[in-house]
Amino acid sequence: MWRVWLIFDPRRTLVALFVFLFVLALLIHFILLSTDRFNWLDGPRQDTAATALPAGVPGSVSATTQMPATMQTNQTAP
Repeated sequence: MWRVWLIFDPRRTLVALFVFLFVLALLIHFILLSTDRFNWLDGPRQDTAATALPAGVPGSVSATTQMPATMQTNQTAP
């Protein structure tokens, strides 16, 4: 095994190894950042266009148009 270091310069070999590992680590981290599950900076993406209903679509409820029955006031005189 020691004869391998007679063929390759140890300093250049170790520098090349560390540069390769650093580039590989950056590549892996950027790939993980581009995924929805492993993005630790932004968190999971919220797909609001697919889940939100427009205001005029039946089934969409807004706070100003419909109130629960317990909050509605009765306008009849006693």
